[in-house]
Amino acid sequence: MRIGLLTEGGYPYASGESQAWCDRLVRGLTGHDFEVYALSARPCRDARGGHRLPEHVRRVHGAPLWGDFPAAHLRAAEERRGRTPGRRARRRFTEHFGALVSAFAAAPAGGPPADREGPGNALTSKADRFASGLYGLAELAREHGGLPALLHSEDAVRTLEAVCHGPRALPAAHGAQVNDLLAVAEQLALALRPLSLDWYGDGSTPGLDAVDLCHATSGGAAALPGLLAKSFFGTPLLVTEYGVRLREHYLARAAAPISAPVRALLAAFQGALAAETYAQAALITPGNTHARRWQERCGADRARLRTVYPGMDAAPFAAVADAPADDSRTLVWVGAIEPAKDLVALLHAFAELRRTEPAATLRIVGGLGRDPQAPGYLAHCRALAAQLFPDEAADARTVGENPVSFEEIGGPDVPAPADAYASAAVVVLSSVVEGFPRSLVEAMFCGRATVSTDAGAVCEVIGGTGLVVPPRNPRALAEACRALLGDPDRRARLGAAARARALELFTVEQNIAAFRGIYLELMSHAPARPAGRRGRHAQDLPRPFDRPAESHVPGRWAATGAAHRSGAATGPGAPAGRTPSWAAPEPERGAGVPVMSEP
Repeated sequence: MRIGLLTEGGYPYASGESQAWCDRLVRGLTGHDFEVYALSARPCRDARGGHRLPEHVRRVHGAPLWGDFPAAHLRAAEERRGRTPGRRARRRFTEHFGALVSAFAAAPAGGPPADREGPGNALTSKADRFASGLYGLAELAREHGGLPALLHSEDAVRTLEAVCHGPRALPAAHGAQVNDLLAVAEQLALALRPLSLDWYGDGSTPGLDAVDLCHATSGGAAALPGLLAKSFFGTPLLVTEYGVRLREHYLARAAAPISAPVRALLAAFQGALAAETYAQAALITPGNTHARRWQERCGADRARLRTVYPGMDAAPFAAVADAPADDSRTLVWVGAIEPAKDLVALLHAFAELRRTEPAATLRIVGGLGRDPQAPGYLAHCRALAAQLFPDEAADARTVGENPVSFEEIGGPDVPAPADAYASAAVVVLSSVVEGFPRSLVEAMFCGRATVSTDAGAVCEVIGGTGLVVPPRNPRALAEACRALLGDPDRRARLGAAARARALELFTVEQNIAAFRGIYLELMSHAPARPAGRRGRHAQDLPRPFDRPAESHVPGRWAATGAAHRSGAATGPGAPAGRTPSWAAPEPERGAGVPVMSEP
């Protein structure tokens, strides 16, 4: 099977957890061929030079998602187009772009003015207009070699202005000024960049027309090529979201220094794109229930949602022994230091705990997070620790000399994360915002009891093998830690249960097995398309499930299906006038020979 892996900002160009997960998936599914279609945040480079890919990754296509449009794509577009867009092309662009903008910039159903067709029909109409505009623009880009000139033209801004200043526009869009419209038009041009890429087979090089399945590793821009492949070639689309892309857009726009009209219009566009992605996907695999709820609220069909937990490598933690039932008093926090982790609440909880547990110590292990405020937040936490424990040096390097220590993985005291967890009596997580808590799963692999705040997918991951308290509640956090530190037997029982749960649900092997089954399931239900519709480069490729199962069964049982399909009992490569051994004559009625049906 040939898989088109669609990525954004990660595999194979960037490091990080997204890249690591894709790499584990590709290396685990060696029975399939992969083609990677990567949208990156910087100009693309040769992926095989910086990161050695497996041999069954046949090809890597890359394009930057931001910045200037790649010169290679512009040259290819110019060669396919042969001339600048004419009047007819501009008219078609205005029509399709207007439908797209009017679909997401219109007021919600039920708002003023009232929709005479009713709320349900209004939402369907908006989704239909968005799809019509999106795929109309895609067809136009395919015929004319791209849309960069049209999306940056005055026609685009005027179309956007007409919709935003119309009677049915979003209330926030009515106050849009010229600079707001220009900013929105620029962001839409970047978001729609995948429409102009030469990834869809142009007669000279193979592309998504030659793949059997598109697997988008996130929503948003990464899923857009998959939507076009489904529209052009009928290719099934699988969408995996371990962090909901729409939620990330909302959070990023909320913190960005942009005006209210720009923020509202861009959020509406991303919401419409997410809804179209969920509507067209054959299957959606969220990484946890928290992500699943987001997808359902955005219109995803519950019947096409299947939770697949992200796989993590348990091997680095296998050597950590089970927690002994002793009188250890060490708390350990592991993660990326940033405001969302709420280390301030953890320090206050530890100060409360020390009133009754003077021997308790706290190790904060981790580097700076991606948040721009992370360096200042770390400095604030160090200062707070010095204030809460004035008689002790807060910057001590060893746990024995100080109740609070700030350490980094890779140093002499913590060569690897497993060393930090091995020293813990209790592992603590204090986040107020959390997706899938990876540090919590690592602690479970190590057989450690945990105390966590109820954020993101924490309760789903813990599943009764640890204590969970409300976020931003230092007193509750201190009481839970005190309860576990005072009961060594309970800590040991919870740690053993946590390790068993993690090894059952959150390993790489479980993740790869799930996707191996999903790939086969989606392909077995996909219609067998004629090779000519899949592009000239796909005509000679084997097509999984192209023939019913009984055609591969030796003996006379295969005769019925073979005769019905071909009209003659001759097989490929059989000599003329001779019946092959696998194609015996059809049995007579009543002969008692069972007939195999298709699966």
